Amino acid sequence: MVIKVKVSDVAAGFGVQNKEVLDLLAQCGAAKKSPSTVLEEGELNALFDRITKTHSVENFDKFYALRSNKPKSQAPQQKKEKKPQSAGNTEKDKKRQSQAAILQMAEQAAKRAEEKAKKKANQTPQARTKGETRHVDTRVNNVDLEKYNQKYEDIAPASNMGDYQKKQKLNQKSKQYRKKRPQGMRARSKRETEAQRLARIAEQRKKQQITIKVPEEITVGELASLLRMTATEVIKKLMSLGVMASVNEVIDYDTAEIVATELGAKVEKQVVVSIEEQIIEEDDENDENAVKRPPVVCVMGHVDHGKTSILDAIRHTDVTSTEAGGITQHIGAYQVEANGEKITFLDTPGHAAFTAMRARGAMATDIAVLVVAADDGIMPQTIEAINHAKAAGVEIIVAINKMDKEGANPDRVLQQLTEHELVPEEWGGNVICVPVSAKTKMGIDKLLETILLVAEMQELKANPDRSAKGTVIEAKLDKGRGPIATLLVQNGTLHAGDVIVAGMAVGKVRAMTDYRGRKVNSAGPSVPVEIMGLDSAPMSGDGFNAVSDERLARQLVEQRKEAAKEEEFNAFHKVTLDTLFDTLQAGELKAFNVVIKADVQGSVEAVKQSLLKIENDEVRVHVIHGAVGSVSESDVMLAAASNAIIVAFNTGVDPVAKENADRDGVEIRSYNIIYDAIEEIEAAMRGMRAPKYRDVDTGTAEVREVYKISSAGTIAGSLVTSGNIRREGKVRLVRDGKQLADVPLKGLKRFKDDVKDVSSGYECGISLEGWDDIQPGDVLECYVVEEYRD
Repeated sequence: MVIKVKVSDVAAGFGVQNKEVLDLLAQCGAAKKSPSTVLEEGELNALFDRITKTHSVENFDKFYALRSNKPKSQAPQQKKEKKPQSAGNTEKDKKRQSQAAILQMAEQAAKRAEEKAKKKANQTPQARTKGETRHVDTRVNNVDLEKYNQKYEDIAPASNMGDYQKKQKLNQKSKQYRKKRPQGMRARSKRETEAQRLARIAEQRKKQQITIKVPEEITVGELASLLRMTATEVIKKLMSLGVMASVNEVIDYDTAEIVATELGAKVEKQVVVSIEEQIIEEDDENDENAVKRPPVVCVMGHVDHGKTSILDAIRHTDVTSTEAGGITQHIGAYQVEANGEKITFLDTPGHAAFTAMRARGAMATDIAVLVVAADDGIMPQTIEAINHAKAAGVEIIVAINKMDKEGANPDRVLQQLTEHELVPEEWGGNVICVPVSAKTKMGIDKLLETILLVAEMQELKANPDRSAKGTVIEAKLDKGRGPIATLLVQNGTLHAGDVIVAGMAVGKVRAMTDYRGRKVNSAGPSVPVEIMGLDSAPMSGDGFNAVSDERLARQLVEQRKEAAKEEEFNAFHKVTLDTLFDTLQAGELKAFNVVIKADVQGSVEAVKQSLLKIENDEVRVHVIHGAVGSVSESDVMLAAASNAIIVAFNTGVDPVAKENADRDGVEIRSYNIIYDAIEEIEAAMRGMRAPKYRDVDTGTAEVREVYKISSAGTIAGSLVTSGNIRREGKVRLVRDGKQLADVPLKGLKRFKDDVKDVSSGYECGISLEGWDDIQPGDVLECYVVEEYRD
């Protein structure tokens, strides 16, 4: 917007008469003007220039000195002005009067500025520095006018500052800015742009090298963020090094180190210490405090070959009579003393269904005693036991049992052992074979001596002064005492009150009893104990560790639970509880859902492994839940929701759960012998096999013409040569004797009408689903998929 300035506005601004302003304009050579005439920009500049030359001073100090000396010289001057003057001096007198008025106005402004400066000095006193006096000529164009505009605002009266002064300041500033800039250049924003910021950061980084910490793996974007660079710069550097990577791709530490070093950064490797590393003490193979420990022996063999009877003979107790079907159902841990030294025994069941339990028993032991009946020889379960012992890398001692029976043939047993790469010492091998009889206790002492001899050769040692570490032998849930776990301490000493982490269970040891049921306060290496205090029953075979920080221990357990959930999801991503119904409805897989409840955790896993063995490609046994304890209401609710049956093994059924099962139609099967469970479930799975399918050809058509229609795609004008073409069928496209496509039939028409089928000898239009490459002469073979059963 243009501000119009009149002569009267200028006179009012300076506090003088209009005639004085008109005289100054006349001196500048301007045309004669009236008080109401609007001045142009050039005339205003000339007028201000004239006033500046007339009233300029060398510096502001003389201006302020003039103000202080004015009162003394003012009176004589006024007296001189009263004298009569000649007519020739009238013009000079008027000029002097105008100058006096301007000086008077400047004096008043200076006085107000001085009062304002005193007031500021009283409020915020500031130290003044003496500097060199500078002469300022405001007529020069490249002067910092903003500085003097501010000075003028401080000393000039606010009432005299009109629109003209504001416009003058704005114009002067704009002119000065335009002269500094090249013509046609766009004005840059005062706000710093992103490019400028990155350039400034890059400059700072060059001056001072940054240090970053890089993990084992890092994405390109994260590395760029650490380097305070754009991802483009990092990608360019990677490309120059021959590595093609995008922003979200992961690079290893070595590559990241090279790139960061090239870009001027110092790289340090980020060491991530997990909670497990913080609280669990690592084993030291060369521990100076290690002492001799008792051997841990695992008794393995076929069912009814006398494993438990041998342990009974060793312990002089009778546990066989309490076991259903004469099969050891639980893993037990016992300790005996022979020749003044202790031996720890683990008893694993011999039935083939307990493969997982036997494998865990072998992994926790130093020596495996393989029991083989002299009259039966090596059986399938014996072979499994041999394989588990070899996989565990433990020493094998063969106990040939039932030597008191008629028909015992130990030589046949030795011959069979060689077939499985176990060569007896008698035949030049390194496997010790001891003939024994659990019934008459023949050879039992020699067996114990052999165990101690092998253990001495192994030099088994452990440090009893460190924190405890070992394996969970068995775990169960007791209604009165809560979770109960049988632990085998393998290193260190476990004390009552210690905080332990066992798999996904954590807790403080509240009570501890030995294998005889006596309460103990500590357990050293190779000692089996039963403890209470865990928050849940751990899995058999889980390792346990005594830790010092209970809070970190619980965090570690939560991490393990999350990892277990993720692993389970990855293992059963095709058939999970969430996707089970969708999978069944889609007909992709038929599953026989089972909920397993047992008295101990080992039995749960044994039943689960047995059921998984009978699955095939078409029918899968899906164990959706397995836990210890009696069948509860929540188990019935889960079975009802997932259409499952409940298998209760050596455990009872809650009365309320039984009522709910009868009401919801949930079947609960109770078993004591695992043979019965396997046979009944196999019978239930009969008839669930998926039906088989076969292709039945219905007709053939030959393509005569091909039409391209934008709204319908490619249409094959065909003649049915044999059979009939059905709308619901599928089509095999054959060209030159080669099948090119096997796709569903998209459309079938006779003239303009959609039809369900076209018989032989008739023409029709055929379009295929997802296939447009059709040529005249192609043969279309139509068929339908038919379901059938054997």
